Amino acid sequence: MLLSLVLLSIALATLDAYTDYLRSTRALVLQMVTPVYYIAEAPYLIGNSLNESLSSRKNLLAQLERQREQLLALSHTAQRYRTLKADNDRMRVLLGSKEKLPGSVLIAEIVSARSTPSSHQVIIDKGSSDGMQVGQAVLDAEGLFGQLVEVGNTTSRVLLLIDRDHAVPVQVTRNGARSIAGGTGSRDSLILENVPVSMDIMVGDLLETSGLGGRFPVGYPVAEVASVVLDATSVFAEVKVRPLARTNQSRFLLVVFAADQQRSVRLDEEV
Repeated sequence: MLLSLVLLSIALATLDAYTDYLRSTRALVLQMVTPVYYIAEAPYLIGNSLNESLSSRKNLLAQLERQREQLLALSHTAQRYRTLKADNDRMRVLLGSKEKLPGSVLIAEIVSARSTPSSHQVIIDKGSSDGMQVGQAVLDAEGLFGQLVEVGNTTSRVLLLIDRDHAVPVQVTRNGARSIAGGTGSRDSLILENVPVSMDIMVGDLLETSGLGGRFPVGYPVAEVASVVLDATSVFAEVKVRPLARTNQSRFLLVVFAADQQRSVRLDEEV
């Protein structure tokens, strides 16, 4: 049927080329054949439409992938910004505590931590080339953190005050009563050694370095009394204290120089 209509259209077109008698007939045949042309073109039109749709879908997917990459990059930037802001806030707090210290200090950063149930130590990024010496007191923004026990050229090892092998002479800020605070291995607990039951000490008292022994300068905050237990059968009280330093959170530390160390550093710089 389709072929017949096409052949008829061709024949009429040929005849019409030599005469105008078939003009009305030609119009009628054209009207009849037009749907056939649409049907014949339909596959191509549908194919082009599908191609355009697929192309648009590919473009949308590519654009979505680029947006995901941009979002991931922005997320990384935001996370880095938060980290830098947190570091900046910690540095501000640390510098604020520096203003309260009597001696010269050097800011150091923890680069490694070595903690076990029986040992608590960290490595800082300052060494003998920076004037570090064994025995120097180390603080964070809250209080005494520990002391240098080993010094290399560019790094040093810090023994934390909570370590079982660490002890520091302290005094009660309220009345000057003296004792020694020893590490227990726990991050939230120190113990006062050989405290007589007659000693004037109570929960909430602030403890600071007493300066005895010459290792730690006087006046650095160390801990707060958490509990006092009196035993009628013992001449000593059981006193537990909470260290003020954030031994498991601090990243930046202050290494304290004593007066004689400051003079030594200045002489080395002059030479």
